[in-house]
Amino acid sequence: MTELARTAAQMVAPGKGILAADESIATMSARLEKTGVAPTEENRRAYRELLVTTPRLASGISGVILCDETFRQSLADGRTFPEAMAQLGLLPGIKVDTGARHLAGAPGETVTEGLDGLRERLAEYAALGARFAKWRAVVGIGAGTGTGAGQPSPWKVRADAHALARYAALCQEAGIVPIVEPEVLMEGAHGTARCAAVTSEVLRAVFAELEAAGVDLEGIVLKPNMVVPGRDSFEVVTPDEVARATVTVLRAAVDERVAGIAFLSGGQSAARATAHLAAMQRLETPWPLTFSFGRGLVDPALAAWHGEPGRVSAGQRALAHRVACNTAALQGTYTDALEDAHAPA
Repeated sequence: MTELARTAAQMVAPGKGILAADESIATMSARLEKTGVAPTEENRRAYRELLVTTPRLASGISGVILCDETFRQSLADGRTFPEAMAQLGLLPGIKVDTGARHLAGAPGETVTEGLDGLRERLAEYAALGARFAKWRAVVGIGAGTGTGAGQPSPWKVRADAHALARYAALCQEAGIVPIVEPEVLMEGAHGTARCAAVTSEVLRAVFAELEAAGVDLEGIVLKPNMVVPGRDSFEVVTPDEVARATVTVLRAAVDERVAGIAFLSGGQSAARATAHLAAMQRLETPWPLTFSFGRGLVDPALAAWHGEPGRVSAGQRALAHRVACNTAALQGTYTDALEDAHAPA
């Protein structure tokens, strides 16, 4: 087993998931403001410190994804974030894409950018302690007869898949495990069947490009969406139905050599994402299925902390509660009652 494969396996180790705390400065500032917290650099740093120093976080979290700003910051005790995380038993991860921009030739669609200079940035991140990286491609589903009907276009799907493959190859060249994240968005009124079809199309395109780029599939972690109806759909689905739809798509489109699959929460409520994850554990798959939630883990922590130094412990208890629920989902012991039983005081 290569060093990349060993790290990837560590990222999806039994009973553990990955914490996504990599919001951009603009996104994190907006979330702080919405909670009534001043959107300052220090508050962004303090919030991320609250997360990574949560007691026993490493018992349920293998690694934490950070943005560039946080990766270069230090904890209050002077340790850099990567140094502190390594000492706490957490793998340091870094988001390396620079966001979605308009895709020429595809009106209303975007492509994720950040490939220019990526080789040099990855070398620097590796020297700073990064063990893995993340690149997110976002895919919208169009419906009806107006603007956006028929999306995603074949050109959009191909452009994102090609960028993900180039990113993954550059990561592995630098000795960093790539998280490959093609996210089919929940926005829209499409049903589960449409989400399944688009997710399958996207994943097949991504793996074709990964193979063409010579990416070692044992040294990557896939971070896809779950197959769920659109946010504006009237379709009602159970966790078991979501699990079956999602696993069916994955088994048909994802290579068995992949180290593991760590789902994003994608705007689902925290409890619903956990329930879907729990249902998937009852199905047979060739890879471990775990979580790499952002909002599905940290929203309760932000609300409990509220930017007050005296409420750091409350924020950490809220995060620990969500981690405990998701760990239980992976272990087959999750129930609705656990949500209340472990709720922070």
